[in-house]
Formats: sequence, structure tokens, C-alpha cells
Amino acid sequence: MLSICGLDCCGECNKKNDCGGCVKTDGHPFGGTCVAAECVKREGLDGLKKMKEMLIEELNALGIQNLQLKDLNLMNGFYVNLEYTLTNGQSVKLLEDNRVYWVNQIEIPGSDRCYGIAADDKYLLVCEYGCNGTEPQIVVYKKR
Repeated sequence: MLSICGLDCCGECNKKNDCGGCVKTDGHPFGGTCVAAECVKREGLDGLKKMKEMLIEELNALGIQNLQLKDLNLMNGFYVNLEYTLTNGQSVKLLEDNRVYWVNQIEIPGSDRCYGIAADDKYLLVCEYGCNGTEPQIVVYKKR
């Protein structure tokens, strides 16, 4: 097993040498935390499976048109931490670059935009954005 959670995301990551890998850092890649590794440490592999299923159910229950998740993947925050412009003109990032989140991207039918999903044990984030993350807009950001 190359990772604490058994999902082998380390084997697929091209930045493994920068972070040291899941097992070597005890689930703290890039000095942050991995939502999956922390869950396995607390609740075991069965707890991880339940957490992932519960997150998918919670996200699907939001009732967002054309958003129906079947799976979530693990990814570092620096890949998905977009900068949003608030109504007052202030720019803000909602995620932590050094944290590993449950994520997915869903294409919006009939549109050139996608939904981006990021979740952990505390928050759910659904945003909408254009090609390569351009013009991101927050759809839902809520505490779990």
C-alpha cells in the first residue's frame, strides 16, 4: 500500500517528490492534511468508505440542476483552489492549498462551463467555472 487510505493517489501524483508521499508524511502532504488519511486514522477503511458515500449523498441532495455525482477523487488544494470575486469586489480563496480534498468536475450540459466540487469533513463547495477554471462563481459553500 502506497498510501494510508489505500487509494494510491500518491502513485498518480507528479508532485510526490515535493511532498514526500502519504505514508512518509503520515498523511500530511505538503505540510497540510489529507481528508482521507485523517478519516482512516480515526475510523478505519470502513469509515473512509462511509464518509465518501455520505459526501456524495450530501452533494447530490443540494438539488443543483445537472449535478449528479457518482464518485469523488482525492486532489491537493493547490489544483482546485480558485480565486473568487465577491460582490464587494474582494477576492478570496476558500480552500487550503496544502490540504487534500474530495473533488470532482461535472460538465454542465449545453454549456461551456463546469461544476467543480471540493469537500472535506467540515465544508462543501460547489462552484461553476469556464475552461481552465476561468470566471469561477460560488454556487454553494456551506458548513457540514
